[in-house]
Amino acid sequence: MKPEPSPSSHPAIDPNQIVIRAARSDDAEGINAMANLPGFRWGTLRMPHQPPEATRKWLESRAPGDLNLVAVLEGRIVASGGITSFPGRRAHAGMLGLGVHDDFQGRGIGTRMLREILAMADDWLGLKRVELTVYTDNGPAIALYERSGFEREGLHRNYAFRAGRFVDAYAMARLKV
Repeated sequence: MKPEPSPSSHPAIDPNQIVIRAARSDDAEGINAMANLPGFRWGTLRMPHQPPEATRKWLESRAPGDLNLVAVLEGRIVASGGITSFPGRRAHAGMLGLGVHDDFQGRGIGTRMLREILAMADDWLGLKRVELTVYTDNGPAIALYERSGFEREGLHRNYAFRAGRFVDAYAMARLKV
């Protein structure tokens, strides 16, 4: 059963208050704390109780062509995402990852992050194809991706083991022609 999102006591978020910037190694604690939240983790392949050192190592080991962004609101990391570019004959493509803090889901931050990531993919990385996987029970994420031009390309049956059972995932991609 999917964890219920935390009810948000914050007023509507002014998009101008959100700062989107490159992730840094000193963001590891904030990203790790967010990624260990049950709602955030539910949509990922991440195991529970990951230490900050694992997140720091991941941040520091990224390839130079990879894009890692965070969304910051009032000094707090509220989302992270980016693209891992593929090498060689798949250099025209990249894999997208995106997650939003449990307390800030459904408030436009994911949309803003995705818009920035896709602008970077199009205008700076020159990617023709951006792909992702998303669990079939993650309706809000699927709707966001479809609104942003992603299409379902296939179904991965028993894609991952989560909370005691296997779950399916869609393969989705957005092609820039």
